[in-house]
Formats: sequence, C-alpha cells, structure tokens
Amino acid sequence: MGLFDFFRKKQQVIEITEEDRREFAEEMVANANALVKQFGDIAKLDFSVESLQLLDDIMEENTSFYMQGNDETKRIMVIKIGAYIFEVARQNFGGRYYWYDRLNQPILVTGQPEFEMSLLAYEKVKGRFENGSEDNIPFFFDGYVQGVKSKESMMIV
Repeated sequence: MGLFDFFRKKQQVIEITEEDRREFAEEMVANANALVKQFGDIAKLDFSVESLQLLDDIMEENTSFYMQGNDETKRIMVIKIGAYIFEVARQNFGGRYYWYDRLNQPILVTGQPEFEMSLLAYEKVKGRFENGSEDNIPFFFDGYVQGVKSKESMMIV
C-alpha cells in the first residue's frame, strides 16, 4: 500500500510518524522523477522554477491526449505532473507534505512555524488540462513564490 493510500484511508490522521512522512516524500519524488525521465528527450526538467514554463508547454502539447484518456490515464498524468510542481516548490523553498482531506490530495506547506504557505498542485494540473492556458502553471506558481517571499499564510490552489 502506497503512502498516498495510507493517507486516503486514514481520513482523520492527526499524527503520523516521521517514517510515514519520509515515505510520502519519497513517493512524491519518485513520481516527479518519473515525469522527468518520461520527457527527458524533449525537455530539461531540472526542478528549477524556470522549468515550469517547459512543463506548461508539455501540458499544452498533451492536452488532447489527456482529454481522450480514461480516468486512470488522467489520474496518472495529474499525479506525475503535480508531483513535479510540488518538488519544484519543495526543492526551492522547502516545506513538508501533508494530506488535505477536503480535496483528497496532497498539500505542501512551506514556512512553518513562522507562516503557512500551502500549495495544492493537483487541482491546478486538472484545471490546466481542462481550462487551457487560463490556468497557466508558471502564473499559478508565481503566486506561491510571492507568498513565500512575503511570508504570507494562505493556500494557493
């Protein structure tokens, strides 16, 4: 059972062990690295903030594939791309992963205990595929970056 499944089944998780948290982060890194490997021949996805424009371009080029895919294909695409966005945030600005019950997905929280800038990437990935460029990933991520820099407590969705 993957850690994502662990968090989903424990709807009221209050305390998790450091081992659980480590495994959860490792699963996120593995999904992000799978995306990097998948597109390694066409894009230099290097976990930099600037690489999110390349990611957005890849998403634009693969929108028809997403729209024609079955639910499982869409779910896998959202998980891998979302994991990459999360890892760009974590590797550049720090933070810890948690499970957000309300939307049944992971959330990255940066700045604790001083402030809590929270990032939900899966919703934005779905939105980018379903709504087009109006849900631009670099613009979305810039909101997170500005919030971290100004030490705001808010959620970026």
